This record gives sequence, C-alpha cells and structure tokens, in this order.
Amino acid sequence: MITVLAITFVAATVAPLIFSKLGRNAFYALAAVPAGAFIWLIFQHEAVYSGGGIEEILPWIPSLKLELAFRMDPLAWVMSLLILGVGSLVLVYCARYFKNKDADLGGFGAQLLAFAGAMFGLVTSDDLLMLFIFWELTTILSYLLIGYARTRLAARRSALQALMVTTAGGLAMLVGLIIMGQAAGTYRISAILDQAGTLMSGPMQGAVTAAVVLILAGAVTKSALVPFHFWLPGAMAAPTPVSAYLHAAAMVKAGIYIVARLAPGFSTSEFWLPVVLGLGLATMLVGGYRALRQTDIKLILAYGTVSQLGFLTMVVGLGRPDAALAGLGLLLAHGLFKAALFLVVGIIDHQSGTRDIRKLSGVFRSSRALGVVAGIAAASMAGVPPLAGFVAKESVFEAFVHYGTGDDAPVWGVWILIGLVIGSILTFAYSARFMWGAFAVKPGVEPTPFKPIKPAFLAAPAILSLLTITYGVWPAPVDTWIQPYAALFADGPDAVDAGHLALWHGITPALGLTAITFAAGAAMFYGRNLVSRAQSLVPDWVDGDRAYQHTIGALDDIAVWVTGRTQRGSLYFYLAVILTVAFAVPATALIVASKPLPGGIYFIDPNSPLQLVAGAGIVVGALAAVRANKRFLAVLMVSVTGYGIALMFALQGAPDLALTQMLVETIVLVAFVLAMRSLPAELRDRTGGRLRVIRVIIGAAFGITMIFVAIYAMGARVATPISLEFPRLAYEGGGGLNVVNVTLVDIRAWDTFGEISVLAIAATGVASLIFVRSRGDRIKTSEAVPAGSVGRRTGVDRDSRDGATLAVARKFTDVTRDAWLVAGRTLAPERRSIIFEVVTRLIFHSMIIFSIYLLLAGHNLPGGGFAGGLTAGLALTIRYLAGGRFELSEAATISAGTLLGTGLATAAASGVVPLFLGGQVFQSAIIEFWLPVFGDVKFVTSTIFDIGVYIVVVGLALDVLRSLGAEIDEHFEGKSMPLAEEDAAEHPELAHEAAESAALGKGNA
Repeated sequence: MITVLAITFVAATVAPLIFSKLGRNAFYALAAVPAGAFIWLIFQHEAVYSGGGIEEILPWIPSLKLELAFRMDPLAWVMSLLILGVGSLVLVYCARYFKNKDADLGGFGAQLLAFAGAMFGLVTSDDLLMLFIFWELTTILSYLLIGYARTRLAARRSALQALMVTTAGGLAMLVGLIIMGQAAGTYRISAILDQAGTLMSGPMQGAVTAAVVLILAGAVTKSALVPFHFWLPGAMAAPTPVSAYLHAAAMVKAGIYIVARLAPGFSTSEFWLPVVLGLGLATMLVGGYRALRQTDIKLILAYGTVSQLGFLTMVVGLGRPDAALAGLGLLLAHGLFKAALFLVVGIIDHQSGTRDIRKLSGVFRSSRALGVVAGIAAASMAGVPPLAGFVAKESVFEAFVHYGTGDDAPVWGVWILIGLVIGSILTFAYSARFMWGAFAVKPGVEPTPFKPIKPAFLAAPAILSLLTITYGVWPAPVDTWIQPYAALFADGPDAVDAGHLALWHGITPALGLTAITFAAGAAMFYGRNLVSRAQSLVPDWVDGDRAYQHTIGALDDIAVWVTGRTQRGSLYFYLAVILTVAFAVPATALIVASKPLPGGIYFIDPNSPLQLVAGAGIVVGALAAVRANKRFLAVLMVSVTGYGIALMFALQGAPDLALTQMLVETIVLVAFVLAMRSLPAELRDRTGGRLRVIRVIIGAAFGITMIFVAIYAMGARVATPISLEFPRLAYEGGGGLNVVNVTLVDIRAWDTFGEISVLAIAATGVASLIFVRSRGDRIKTSEAVPAGSVGRRTGVDRDSRDGATLAVARKFTDVTRDAWLVAGRTLAPERRSIIFEVVTRLIFHSMIIFSIYLLLAGHNLPGGGFAGGLTAGLALTIRYLAGGRFELSEAATISAGTLLGTGLATAAASGVVPLFLGGQVFQSAIIEFWLPVFGDVKFVTSTIFDIGVYIVVVGLALDVLRSLGAEIDEHFEGKSMPLAEEDAAEHPELAHEAAESAALGKGNA
C-alpha cells in the first residue's frame, strides 16, 4: 500500500514533464498507474479475505505515537476497487476529452492522479491523523481541479465555495478525531473500533458522543448533505472528467466511507441515527426535487448525485447487517452508473457544444451507441432490472422494510420507508428526464449538430455500463466481497440476517415498492409539464447557496467593520493593543493564582559582576532608543541592547547563544538601515501629553509583567528538567559535544526544520513586497556598466568639488588599473572608499572560510549552520556596502530563491533518507573512518541537515540584500537626473569625466 501511494505521488510529480513530451496522450501513461494498482489490488483478494486483512506500519515519530499505519480490509478493498478502477478509466477518457492546446494539462493530470492517490490513502489509513491528512489532501486537490478554468469566474467561485464548506467540516472532524483518539488512548482506527462498546458505555461516553457528532459533521459536508448540499451542483463548473471522478465515484464517497467505517462500532451512539437518517432522507428528497427543475443535463446528474448521497448515507449508517450489505452494494452500483453518465455528458457537450435540454434534439439518431451506453447507466440509476442499480435498490428496500415494519420497529421507521419510496420515485423521474433531455427528438427544436464519436472516446463509459450489466446479472462476486463487512454488525442489538445480493428474490414487499416506484416515476415523467408548473408555484424560501452567500457577505461586512476600527494606520495604536493584551492577560493570571514568589531570587550574579555593566548598557540603550529623534540613532540604540544581551549570554557561559545573538543583531541592524533609506531621517509626529503618559504606563507595565512571569515560570517547575539529560543525549545519541547545536540539528530537528521553513517564507514575503512581479533573481553583471556611473549624485555640494578631489576620483575610476573589487569601478567617485575596498578585499575570503569552519566545527565547538550562514551573509553584506549592487551580483552569482530552495531540500533530504534505510525521520548516524593526513574522522550525518540550515541562512541574507539593498539602489538611481547645465558650465571637467566614463563603458560593452 505504501508502495502504491509512493508510485502514484511520484508519477503525479513528474506528470508535467510527461505532458511536455507526449501532449494529451500522456493521460494514457498516467492511467497506467491506477490501472496497475487495480491489478495489484485484485491479487490481494485472497490475503484480504482469508487472512484478516493486510497491515503495513511504518514508525514516523514514535515519541508522539505517530506512525504511517495502513490496513486493507474488505471495506477498504471494495472502496479501492472503485477508486482505482474508475480513476484509470477517467484518465483514459481525458486523453480524448482534452485538446493538446488546452492550457496546463500537465498540472491538471498531476492533480487528478494525486487525487486518486489521496483517496486510496484515505480509505486504507488505519490512523486517525493520517486519515485526516489524506482527507484534507482531497479537499485541496478538489479545489484545484474544480477551479481548472481559472479565467472563468464561475469556476473560481465554485472552487472556493467547495473549499470553504468542506474545510469547515474537516476542521470540525479533526477536533472529533483528536477527542476520539485521546478517549481511546490510541489513534489506530481498528483498535478504536474493537473497543467501541467500552467507549460508548464508559466514563468517556460524553466525549465519545461529541467526537462522533463532530466526525459526522465532516462526513456531512464532504458528501454534500443538507444543509451543505449546494456546493456539489456548483462544482459542476469543473471539467466533466472531474465531475465523473470526484463527484460521482471518489471524493463525495469519502463522507460515505467515514460513516461506513464507524457504523460497526458507533451506530448505537445517541445522535447517530437522527443525523444519518434525518439528514440523509432530507438530502435524498431535496436533491431529487431539484433535479427535476434543471435544464442542464449535467446539473440534473449533479442534483441526482446529491439525492443518491443522501440515500447512501441512510443505508450504510443504519447499523444493521442487511443495510450494510445493501449500502455497499448501492455504493458500487452508484459509482458505475453515475461515472458513466457524467462521461456521457462530457461527450455530448464536447461533440455538440451544449448541455441544455431545450437545445438538444435528436442526439440518439446521431449516435445510437452513445444513447445505448447512457440508457443502460440511466436505467441502472432508476433501478430497472436486470442492472446493478436494481439489485442494490431491492436490497435497500428489503432492509428498510424490515427496519420500518418489524416487531421492534421504531416510531419513525415507517416514515423513513415512505420517504425512501418517494425519493426513489423522484430518482426514476429525473433519470427519465435526463434521457429524454439528452437524446429525444423534441418537436419544434432543430436537430442538434453532432460530430462523430471516436471509439476511444466512448470506451470508458461503455466499459462502466458493461460492468453495470455484469453486476446486475451476476451479483454473486460483489455479494462475496461485501459479506465480511456486513458480518461486523452480526452481534448488534438489531442483528438480522444480512441476506444476499441477488437479481431475483421472489415476490416480496420490496418488489412491490419497486413496482410503485416505476409506476409513479413514469407518471411524473409523462406529466412533466404539470410537475414543472407545480414546481414553479413553489417559492424558494430556503436556498442553501443563497444562505451561503448571505453568510459570507455578513462575514465580509463584519470584517470590514472590525478592520475599520482596528486597522487605523497608527503604529502606536497597534503596539498599544498588542502590549496591553500581552501584559493584561498574564498579569491577571498571576493575581488570580496568588502564588508566592519562589525563593532564591537574585538580581546580580555575585560571581559575575560584569553583568551589572552589561545590564547598565542595555538600560542606557533602551532609554536612548526611546529618546532618539533620528531613525538611525534609534535603531543603533536598539542594537546596543541586543549586543548587551549577547554579552549577558557570554558571561553566563553560553558562547553559542552569544555568538548567534551578536551575528543576528548585526545583520538585523544592516537590514534596518537599508530599509530606512526610503524613510525620512527624522522621527516626526511623536505623540505627546496624555498619550505619552499612556505609552509610558503600557511599556513599564509590560516590562514589569514579563519579569514576574519569567520568575514565576522558572519557579513553577515540579519535574526534573529534561535539559539535564541533553549533554548525555547530545554526546551518546547525537555524537557531539556542543549541546546547543546537536539539539538544533538532531534532538529537536523538527523544530529547526520548521524555523528554516519560516525563514524561507519570510524572505519570500520581503522579496514579494519589493519586487511585486518576480523575486528579482535576475543576476546583473558589471561588465557593460560604465565606470563611475552608479550612484552619481546630481546635487553634489559645489564646495566639495575641488580639482584635487576630481583628479583623485578620475584616477580611482580608471578602469585600466587593477581593481580591489570586481565591480568597484562602477560606483561614482563620491560613493567609493579606498580603505573600505581594501579591507573588504582582505577579509571577505577569510570570513567565508571562517563561516565554513563554524559550520563544520559547530557539532563540538561554538558555531553551527546558523552562525556560519550569518557569518557568510555578513561577508556578502560587506561586499555590497563596499562595492554596490553590482559587486553583490559578482560576489553571489546564484539567485537567493535557488539557495533557499536548495537549503530546504538538503535539510528535508537528511530527514527522509533515513526512512529508506530502515530508520526514522531525521535519525542521525555516526560514521567513523580514517583518512590520510586527517587521521581518524568522526562524521555525524546530522551535519548534512546543518549544511541545509547554512544554505538557507545565506539565501535569506542574500534575499534581504537584494531586496532592501540592490533593488532600492536601482530605484533611487532611476530617479536621478542628469548633471545640471549650470553644474556642467561651472565644472566642465565633470561633464568631460562623465563623457569619458560613458565612452569607456561602451568600449567595454
């Protein structure tokens, strides 16, 4: 199962490449993946049905009880048949449905194949959290597939609507899954179902009942039950293959699957039947009623799907053996006939250009083969013998006759049965409406132009219709597949004989109900004009889609109101709100708790009196930052506080933290200074008077509260700190003496991976704000740039332009001389510093070597990938400050985005590779070997993770320099004006110099 998933997702990843080579025929290559998995599934039948199922468990994070647990039992096997079989046929169909010129076929094919993998993972997951991950994957992929036509407003709106509704239900389900897992003490689904009876009657009964309701909420939204049924017809904006697969055979069945999976253990829960039967019946009736009002044949099927989903929910959720057998039988039948009908609709739309029953006429005469295929599928949907729909529906009627009229039948049982019959009548009527609307000759309507259909285009729906006939005539195999699942209900309080799926059960009440269904359904079809007029008289008091739009509109209005009163454009207001909440909540908790101060508090370490000096520096820096009237001075004073904290770390014996703090403070200072060039130098609009007093109170209150929060937090420990074990764990498990670095790259590697991911996202955010359209990763060289042309100031102070200065400048910009920096000559003379360039030339390479030393030595000595990356970033910063933006391009010829991606990929690879070697994610290995000259070497594989951190940090520094430095430089230079005429007249040597530089630049170019 894990192999099937891996192959499916790998194939989805490379799908765009396959499409670039094969065009739309690449769909055949993709179809081979689920087809191969389908063949593998057939060969697993013996193991699933004779050995109690197949289990595959791969430990993931044992300490958190997370594992990749998969289980193939009869229910998962039957669902997988539908998912893989129909998925392969839909992909084959796509090869003829789409054209080579259609946009983004590679992305579409990849998403459709990945969806098949996600559905397979969902039905085979034996872990609640894994199930939820695949559940949300189907949600995201369905959003992308529904919105395939990105230029169409209806497609984007429908995709977003489906995403909002199913995600809301998914979040509710997540809460229920967590409650269920915590109550059961395990997240393994099979183990939870084994102890379901104990959970339902034990001390956690209330929590379990709530969990069941929340899980059902997810199923209700996913399977489009009332009142969330509206998103499914809206999703018909998707291409027809998407509708055939997601909305007939796969995605919407996920909710049905959850109900079927939990029913053996929790169908006796207090709210189970009211939710399942009540919402299921309402959905069946509403969907059938709305289907009769549609004039688009695709919408007829969409509302019919809504109706059938309600029907399926009722049957699989009833919690009886006969209903379980009938429910899975109907689920398979529905997948076959509904997928076939959607594919037929796609052919009609593709060949005629319309789906409107008011325009379609005589299609059957144009393509009798298509009409036969559609007729078989529609007849199965209506429950006509000898097709699969009839076999399954007979079993459903039989189950509900026993449920509604038996000796222990509930009060509502007979009403549920009546509702099922009415819903089935509507099903027969809209099935007939579909066939009449799509294929009949309509008086007064011109015959619809219809292009011939190629056999390859008709193959997929034809195979599905053939399977529908086979299932109906020979239901024994399907009955054999489902019986083990139905047997799970044999010990329940309402246990009855499950019976068998069969084409003929004799003269039974169920057969009588079928006859009533046919007669009433046919009457409704033939009286369709009367039915239509009656429906037109019924006002739409309740409309799910309209209610959704009103809800979203109300949320938008509330958001606008809240935003207008909170997002006022005042930084002082924002900080006041944040800091007030930040001190008010903890302070209230401290006061309410009334805990005494812990003992052993001291403010100055008597063994380190230098702390007093460092503390005084921090206080002075903070006060100076508050009192500063210029931005640069304020930022500089803030950095003083940071350097003071670094000194504190050093004095307390934490050189790693001190080094990192110092490097971070330095590069942040550079970033602030670069960004402030776009702001006025002076700090204006200072608040005063009463507002200043409020600011002082808030600031002081926040600082004092945080002091006491820290004191109480440190004194509240009751257990032995786990950090005491870190030195031993670092050396024995991580193979290093530097506890800090080993913790980052080994013991808590997941945290670090999350942090570097955030760094990459933050760098991308900064770049997007500056570059807007692209990341700005184009690498600019200095070869064609005229000497002295970058950063020329037009308003140079005349008093400073004496002949000696200009002479030195001309010599300094002479391109024939050896340059200290590669692109230093591009800077204007007044922007250059010979001392700075010489120093940069001398220390740059040493800094790079030192950064690599910090990276490699960090496992045992102060340093590590983060500190090394910051050092390399500072080296690039010095090159940029000394030589300008072209010097930065010469120093780093690779894009920042590439560095960030490479770093993340390296770190991720270091975590994934151990899985393929039988280890755990991010597990380290210690490799000892001998090398000439170096001697004995002890290499820890977590160093590879540290290399990824190093690359990410260098990429972040480069992104900041290019965004806040080079790009803003170029923006300012674009605003520069040519040398003023009066300046040229007064100083002709400047004009001569500019012309000379331009000539030299052209010559170099």
